[in-house]
Amino acid sequence: MWMTGTIASFSAMAVAGREVSFQLDTFEIMMYRSFIGFLTVLVVGGFAGTLPEVRTDRLGLHFVRNISHFTGQNLWFFALALIPFAQLFAFEFSVPIWITLFAPLLLAERLTRTRVTSVVVGFIGILMVTRPWMAGLSWGIIAAFLCAIGFAGSAMFTKMLTRHESITGILFWLTLMQAGFGIVCAGYDGDVALPSSDTWGWIVLIGFAGLLAHFCLTKALSVAPAVVVTPMDFTRLPIIATIGAVFYAEAMDIWIILGALVIFSANYFNILSETRRNAT
Repeated sequence: MWMTGTIASFSAMAVAGREVSFQLDTFEIMMYRSFIGFLTVLVVGGFAGTLPEVRTDRLGLHFVRNISHFTGQNLWFFALALIPFAQLFAFEFSVPIWITLFAPLLLAERLTRTRVTSVVVGFIGILMVTRPWMAGLSWGIIAAFLCAIGFAGSAMFTKMLTRHESITGILFWLTLMQAGFGIVCAGYDGDVALPSSDTWGWIVLIGFAGLLAHFCLTKALSVAPAVVVTPMDFTRLPIIATIGAVFYAEAMDIWIILGALVIFSANYFNILSETRRNAT
């Protein structure tokens, strides 16, 4: 249920990000997004009475988590304007690969044969969708590849934080720290663009969708292992590929469909195996 909210929110944010990418750079998008998110956390946390849950004893881990996410998210917005939705989202699906490889070191989660198999098969599916050998490497492809590493680090550090921190505390430091990162990166050259009247609505959508996505993702990570939660994100591929084809005339060929099916099969196999193992 929580991952369904994550998928819908990230898909909405992709559309909004594409719409504003022609007027604002990635740092400006992140800055305005974080401003909206921080105000939302203060308002919702105030009404819910959860602001006292915000703590300062793990600021180092929050900082590392948010640096990882800020880097990955900026690369994501950068790639969003350069490559098709389906390609970008397919590269995002390499996040489970990085999590599976690094989770034993950071989260003490076992690297089983089933997880390794799902990683290999899933990576084959990603290659079927992206086919980088046909178009060659581009800055958009490189950014999409690297953003997945940043998101994987963010997911693992979030999982570590959920053991001790409340969701309000995680989202408070997420939005506050990344607002600071955005101010520094967007304003280093002394030229910060303001959203036009046409883009303010998209900026607000990015802010709310981004915050809701992280709320849902954090809730999901708090009740299930990272290597089980993250692969559920695969359903974004057929959804966003359809959006790209209908509204942006992006190609959706047989390789995207076949690749999505391979990714689905690998993730379903992993989830089914984890469910049976946890049940026993």
